[in-house]
Amino acid sequence: GEAGGRAMVLVVVMGVSGSGKTTVGSRLAAKLGWKFYDADDYHSTDNKKKMAEGIPLNDEDRIPWLCALHDILRREDSSRQDAVLACSALKKMYRRILVRGASAIESNQPEQPGENAALQILFVHLDGSIDIIASRLEKRRGHFMPPQLLKSQFDTLEPPSAPENYITVNLEKSLPEIVLEIEHAIFQG
Repeated sequence: GEAGGRAMVLVVVMGVSGSGKTTVGSRLAAKLGWKFYDADDYHSTDNKKKMAEGIPLNDEDRIPWLCALHDILRREDSSRQDAVLACSALKKMYRRILVRGASAIESNQPEQPGENAALQILFVHLDGSIDIIASRLEKRRGHFMPPQLLKSQFDTLEPPSAPENYITVNLEKSLPEIVLEIEHAIFQG
């Protein structure tokens, strides 16, 4: 379509469980007519089994999943398709894998010539206190998250910071306000 010469955009809506990233990401993508991906759909069978049994995933479980998500974003980038991905992306390391793929893991070697350049991703951090998210989760029908699991999400969270490409949005705002704020960041950013 007519993109008015702007670069294509990859947005990752991130935050702890219960921050509303799937709702925000899918609404943003629908409004802009972009593709939407939910990272949770791309877990391996083993990961899904673990999670169903209430066993938290470790980094080793997550790395192949994050690499697969990077590959999806890379493919959209190559075909010049704007896309939105909802993904917890709690740690800096996870975000680096989304940006760089497997090369992010290999002991920080300098980039090889001809290596895929880093993807330009805008990380949108849906930020709010543990109390707000706990009360939101209580209101979700049929959604129970043990308090210790929510606490572990906050313990794991490394909020994005410079030089990462990110914006922080207060998740207490209404859904339309949040979507508008992200749109502004994309088109004026």
